[in-house]
Amino acid sequence: MSPTIEVDEQTYRSIEFAARMGGTTAGEVVARLVRNASMPPSAPAAAGAEKERTVDVYVDYEGHRTRGSYDRDTKRIDITSGPLAGQSFKTPTGAARAVVAHYKPDVNPNRNGWSFWLLDDGSGGTLQTIRHSE
Repeated sequence: MSPTIEVDEQTYRSIEFAARMGGTTAGEVVARLVRNASMPPSAPAAAGAEKERTVDVYVDYEGHRTRGSYDRDTKRIDITSGPLAGQSFKTPTGAARAVVAHYKPDVNPNRNGWSFWLLDDGSGGTLQTIRHSE
């Protein structure tokens, strides 16, 4: 039997919501929070490791640049610029489809998000190039 932790109803609902949004379990949300809170804030290695978990990405589509942030842990893309800014997508493909649908609603929005998004590091590489790297 696993140990349990008691939380109030609102906290539990927030944890469940975070789990659904991250495509994970409530237990993993709590475990991740504890891991992050357990890292010393002044440790350079911890700060560097956290920074590397997100990668800046962009796409130029129909004359518009859309920027986003890709989370290596959850595989989510959060759009950070343009008309879709503030929206979060469970997958790079979902984010790619949203960009296409926004700028060219008359075409089929199906896209492979891994090859659609480019790394915003000057390399010109696609998101696919870091898909399986740790």
